[in-house]
Amino acid sequence: MAPPLSCIGTELWFTDPMGEETPPGGEPPRTRLLWELIRPRLPLFALATFAGLLGSAARLGTPLATKSILDSVDGRSGVTMPLLVLIGLVVLGAFAQWWQMVALGNLSEGVVYDARRRMNLRFLYARLTPLQRSPVGELVTRVTSDSVLLREAASSSIVGGVNGVVMLVGALVMMAILDITLVGVTLVAVLILSVLFGRILPSIAKSQERAQAAVGELGGELDGNLRAIKSIKAAIAEERVRTRLDEIAERSRDLNMYAIRRQALAITTSWTGVQVSILAILAFGAVRVSEGAMTVSTLVAFLLYAFQIGDPIGQLSNSLTGLQAGLAAARRIRQVDDMPAEGGPESTVSKALGGSRTDIRPFTPTGDGSGMLLSGVHAGYPGGEPVLSGIDLRMPSRGHVALIGPSGAGKTTLLSLLLRFLEPDSGELRLGNHAYHEVSASSTRTHFAYVEQESPLIPGTLRDNLRLINTHATEEAMYEVLDRLSLRSVVDGLPDGLDAEISINSLSGGQRQRVAVARALLADRPVLLLDEATAQVDALTEQAIHDAIVDHARTGLVITIAHRLSTVVDADMIVVLQDGRLIAQGSHDELLATSPLYKDLLSALRIPTDSPVGDDVPGYGRHSS
Repeated sequence: MAPPLSCIGTELWFTDPMGEETPPGGEPPRTRLLWELIRPRLPLFALATFAGLLGSAARLGTPLATKSILDSVDGRSGVTMPLLVLIGLVVLGAFAQWWQMVALGNLSEGVVYDARRRMNLRFLYARLTPLQRSPVGELVTRVTSDSVLLREAASSSIVGGVNGVVMLVGALVMMAILDITLVGVTLVAVLILSVLFGRILPSIAKSQERAQAAVGELGGELDGNLRAIKSIKAAIAEERVRTRLDEIAERSRDLNMYAIRRQALAITTSWTGVQVSILAILAFGAVRVSEGAMTVSTLVAFLLYAFQIGDPIGQLSNSLTGLQAGLAAARRIRQVDDMPAEGGPESTVSKALGGSRTDIRPFTPTGDGSGMLLSGVHAGYPGGEPVLSGIDLRMPSRGHVALIGPSGAGKTTLLSLLLRFLEPDSGELRLGNHAYHEVSASSTRTHFAYVEQESPLIPGTLRDNLRLINTHATEEAMYEVLDRLSLRSVVDGLPDGLDAEISINSLSGGQRQRVAVARALLADRPVLLLDEATAQVDALTEQAIHDAIVDHARTGLVITIAHRLSTVVDADMIVVLQDGRLIAQGSHDELLATSPLYKDLLSALRIPTDSPVGDDVPGYGRHSS
């Protein structure tokens, strides 16, 4: 038995466009996410690091080989062996570099894949309320953009940083072997450079995070406007919307430019420091050569190591600045990772990350079948006022229940409770003899087929959409339902029939609504939930949907949010809601006699209230369940 959900009040936080928000409880451990992504690939990480160290060793040996060649020119020894050693070091360095680049590419793409997979799972299995707090475009940016920045931090920045440190330390050791006095000059320059770089580095992380947040805001704003493009054009508001988008794009540009300036300052500081160090080494070295304290070949080898120091310092600069961008992205990805999942913080997502789905445990209701019971239910959305207060409602296992009430009465919230998109603040919901909290949300939903008011389509073919709930629906069953809902001609008109790719632009609103109803009917589940399923259809299609409701109500339960004549007068049970409270329930005739609010609502729907409902209402007759 699964315990009740305990994360009702959990807050999901996201960084605002300026990056000023902090999560409850303080800063999240950004480096922990990097470790979690790298840990499964430690052998590959070690391989890339080893290849980098091998290349560094080859480069460190090059100046000594060069010194040996220069000494050989003076006739002290043969030049062949030092030359062969130098060639061997070059070949070894080239192979190590290729090896490391391939390993890093494999590692980085694996990190991006894992990060995107984690976020996709979080989005799909997250509790609905926290998920919907952020614009879709902003969330998409985290998957598409932030994960790429994380790639650099998790692979080349860390490995490059390790290689840079090894190369720097190795070069300083070799320089100390050649001349201890000159290495002191070099250490002073490196220390000064480190202090300057350390003062610049923290501002890079902050500026990167703000820049990434601005990109996310732009994505969210653009997504919302494109979804409402028809309304924008009808209102001739293109210029106002464009101005707003340009303002956000300008802020994003300014924040990115600030980040670029900080990175440029850091990299320029490191490059300039290296050049100054080389000039200082050259000046002091020239004096020591003139005094006879060192040979020219030693000075040349020392200068070659000094030039080599420029590479690791530059590599460290790029690695650290790239790491700051990656850590900023890691913080934003961690915010997604902390999103509470349905059934508990980790239950579903951890199993899905492991490649299995064991949380779905369908149960067979006993007693009165799939009848629904709500007892003393209070519910609301986090941070808002209560939406439903003290709902006591028993619905039968068969028949048609219509929910009716003014806008904001709590009808959609009631459906959200039934589907467990929202958990009650108090009270209990039962399906048959089973309490909701005894099973997972996925198990509960195996008893419902749901038609949203907006009737969205999923990306893919018409067949994919129809099989969204019942993946085993036959083609014969699909065409039968399409015929019932007057969609057969639409399918025949598509280039590839059921296998045609469909989108919001390829079908009208009414056609999308009928596809959603067909999908629900093909599911063949005990409870059918319809949220304004006839809002965008013509009278003939409305009649077809009504007939489907009647058919389903004979063997199962149909719950509809009712604003249309067919879903009000023909229901077996009508539930009247107002301001989150259950005001009345009963049949049409009973409510006409006892509920003034019901009569007012019917008048608003232009349904006659001065005659009994029956065959005198065209097209709609009572049915028995």
